[in-house]
Amino acid sequence: MRATCRLLTRSSWKGPYIVPLPIQAASIGSRIPPIKTQARSCTILPNFVGLNFLVHNGKTYVPVHITEDMVGYKLGEFSPTRKPHVNGKVMQQKKKK
Repeated sequence: MRATCRLLTRSSWKGPYIVPLPIQAASIGSRIPPIKTQARSCTILPNFVGLNFLVHNGKTYVPVHITEDMVGYKLGEFSPTRKPHVNGKVMQQKKKK
């Protein structure tokens, strides 16, 4: 039920924001290629579970495998656009020399 509540965070008369994506039905034993998209604002729907996406982060495409816990979130939340800041690593290496 939690996922359903998350889907309806927008106004109920608007519905979730969805971008038409080329989603294929999975047949048994076949491998579906990942779906390449730049639509970071697209809401993850329950029928996306089990699919692989390549979400653009501004520079490269980041692979994202959709699980049940991700339903209701946006695709862009799982492909970071910025590098994490590492503090003091260069200074420590200079002091060792």
